[in-house]
Amino acid sequence: MKFNYKNIFLYILFLVLGLVAGYILFGSNQNVTDTAEVEPASTENPDNESIWTCSMHPQIRQNEEGLCPICEMDLIPLDSGTSDDPLVLQMTESAVQLSSIQTTKIGASEKTESKKLRLSGKVQADERTASSLVTHIPGRIEQLLVNFTGEKVYKGQTIAKIYSPELISAQGELIQALKMQDVNPSLIEAARKKLEYWKIDSALIDSIERTGKILETFPVKAARSGTVTSKRISVGDYLKKGEVLFNTIDLNRVWVLFDAYESDLKNIKKGNWIEFSTSSEPNNSFRGKISFIDPVINPDTRVANVRVEVENRNGKLKPEMLVYGLLESKSNSKATLTVPKSAVLWTGKRSVVYAKLPDLDIPSFQYREIEIGERIGDSYEVVSGLKAGEEIVTNGAFSIDAAAQLNNQASMMNASVLLKKEESGKIPDYKEVTPEEFSKQLSQLVDAYLLLKDALVNTDIETSSGQGEIFNTRLNEIDMSLLDDEAHLYWMKLYSNLKSHGEKLTGSEEIEQQRKQFDFLSQSLIESIKVFGVTTDSLYVQHCPMANKNNGADWVSAEKEIRNPYFGSKMLKCGLVKDTLIFN
Repeated sequence: MKFNYKNIFLYILFLVLGLVAGYILFGSNQNVTDTAEVEPASTENPDNESIWTCSMHPQIRQNEEGLCPICEMDLIPLDSGTSDDPLVLQMTESAVQLSSIQTTKIGASEKTESKKLRLSGKVQADERTASSLVTHIPGRIEQLLVNFTGEKVYKGQTIAKIYSPELISAQGELIQALKMQDVNPSLIEAARKKLEYWKIDSALIDSIERTGKILETFPVKAARSGTVTSKRISVGDYLKKGEVLFNTIDLNRVWVLFDAYESDLKNIKKGNWIEFSTSSEPNNSFRGKISFIDPVINPDTRVANVRVEVENRNGKLKPEMLVYGLLESKSNSKATLTVPKSAVLWTGKRSVVYAKLPDLDIPSFQYREIEIGERIGDSYEVVSGLKAGEEIVTNGAFSIDAAAQLNNQASMMNASVLLKKEESGKIPDYKEVTPEEFSKQLSQLVDAYLLLKDALVNTDIETSSGQGEIFNTRLNEIDMSLLDDEAHLYWMKLYSNLKSHGEKLTGSEEIEQQRKQFDFLSQSLIESIKVFGVTTDSLYVQHCPMANKNNGADWVSAEKEIRNPYFGSKMLKCGLVKDTLIFN
């Protein structure tokens, strides 16, 4: 086969010309892109040139317009005056309008409105009206005139008839005394006293004296009015003196016991009025004054009973009936600072608001953690963190918080950049007491880690698994006996974390699971490096704000250039240098 050298020469010529043309067209732009991807440009702009940034990745700073090197969105101009304060987020006027951000100036206000509390409770019988209907006559029940629980009895009403041999004998003594009154008048008085001792009416005794007939049964009458709550006897029962026939309680006046939680007790006082209703009387309301507050909290329900006494002569309120009440308590406190509910972002124990900074050309919003008190209508009382006259975001606070999180600034979900610095300052520094041999071994562990990081950058799961095994081996080779006392104990904690996440990483068969464990592994390794030191001259702690579901993640690198292990080629240059660790 013969080669046509002339044609080959033409092909080579065209290829060289194409390469030269490509360099002329695209070569100059490559330098700008690389610079923006390696690390954010300085916010200093002495020549007052326009700075361009990405609305989704604010860490990107370029001196020319173009595309974001991370997400390829069009860059937008950044207003001058960008703040370096991690607690302050600056936004363009258009961004403020798109986010529908609204602000309100807060101020101290008088608590002129009453505090309204909704309470639930039950109707209960008044314990003070409970009584027992007893017999003062020993004998056998011949007849019951009250036969069931719930029946109402009245004072003086005959509730039973009783046959009593003792009373028959006592009547005979009275009749005999009447026959001997001329001989011994005092016998009549003694016989009458004996019958009165058994609570026999004087009228009935007079009737016996007048007729001279002995009664076989005697009536037992109710000493008090009330409703029968329990029946204790039946016809034919033989009773001793003082034995109970019925238990009763007076329901003409009842208690309403409301449940008050601990947090509400401060607003409840004796004498407060409560208006309440019940489902059995939907068109009727009741009203009563608090007469007693239980001094003990129920350990099971964590509530205290609040008692209201109510007249109930019509019988509409029945024991165990559920009621729903509204309490109004007057506040005697002075003026207080309040913030609208819509302004507060909740995150566990912390409450977060965004305050608009005054007298700035660029809309700037400051992250602020506040302590709030009780709820007052649609607002919360401010205990600390704000002052009267400050302008607070009442609509769109979540949009500001999301933007701050993407910018790796203080935010609700990102806790706080300042908090992170404080936490990092809390770790001990054992570099002075760490033997050089231990630092060398830790440096070898870092070398293995860097190779693992490179494998994740290349999204090579086979290599990352192998490098993970090497990392675990290097970790186990570290001689922890070189450390003493507190340094030894601190390393034991870090070693446990490194070992756990290292083994989980090598045991994962998916690259995203390995990257998740790599995040935890990096946190413990960064802390180990800071606490004990290494023999390497310098290392870089780098950060990607979009990793870990936009919560951000760190890693260690030997080079300043960003090569992201959490996204690989998808976002290779996404990140920034967070810290530089220098040891020599």
